[in-house]
Amino acid sequence: MSDDHVYLTLAEGHEDDTRWAYGTGFEDPLHGVDTTVPEGVDAGVLAADCVALADDALVSAQRLAEWVTRAPELEEEVALANIGLDLLGQARLLYSRAGQVDGTGRDEDAYAYFRDADDFRNVRLAELPGGDFAFAVVRLLVLSSWRLAHFRRLEAHPDPVLAAVAAKGVKELTYHRQYAAEWCVRLGDGTDESHRRMRAALDEVAPYLGELHTAYDVRDEVADDLRQVTEAAGLTLPVYRPLPGSGRAGEHTEHLAPLLTELQGIARAHPEATW
Repeated sequence: MSDDHVYLTLAEGHEDDTRWAYGTGFEDPLHGVDTTVPEGVDAGVLAADCVALADDALVSAQRLAEWVTRAPELEEEVALANIGLDLLGQARLLYSRAGQVDGTGRDEDAYAYFRDADDFRNVRLAELPGGDFAFAVVRLLVLSSWRLAHFRRLEAHPDPVLAAVAAKGVKELTYHRQYAAEWCVRLGDGTDESHRRMRAALDEVAPYLGELHTAYDVRDEVADDLRQVTEAAGLTLPVYRPLPGSGRAGEHTEHLAPLLTELQGIARAHPEATW
């Protein structure tokens, strides 16, 4: 199967639309895609990469969901919720791919709901508490710029499934980055108070940038994005010594466990339930 066909299988509509609807209980998000691991691709490495990227997306989506009913305007609630759903969709595809190639046969729910914090491999910036709206858009700008740069490289990955997920995600992440950038400029170049909050948000995010660069070497692309946005907003990206440790190694802040408790509570209380 060619890359084009794989992409079309992921991106095009289907007559059986319920397969793509959240909460319908479908079992295989990669239905119809050739999931054979290509020769020369290490299945263990591929699975680990998919899980890490999925964990980034799932944890980010959960933090974005916390803004529903809390955003400054209804339009922003809808926008943040939709961005979260995009990331949740990416996580589902990536978890499904990991379960296919790691030899366990686990499904997306097993990865999302039945692992403890030490088993998650998301970067720590994704798990930090929500903070104010300035922090939310700064974090979204950083994570979307970083993820977009990496997904653009993954479009050429030898595994056609991961390449297809990346190709689909590039379009979504481009919008996420644009949305965050527009708000960063609006707040940075706004009132004295909004400018102060943006500076505080950048100070909070900056120590976690080193971990992102360690995970994927897209430093130049991300730095260029952040430079353009901060300059337009009348801000300067602060320089901090990177924090020790890495979420990719299972080292997390104290904030991840409570987030997972909320996320996983129903599934763990009723593990055999269907909806």
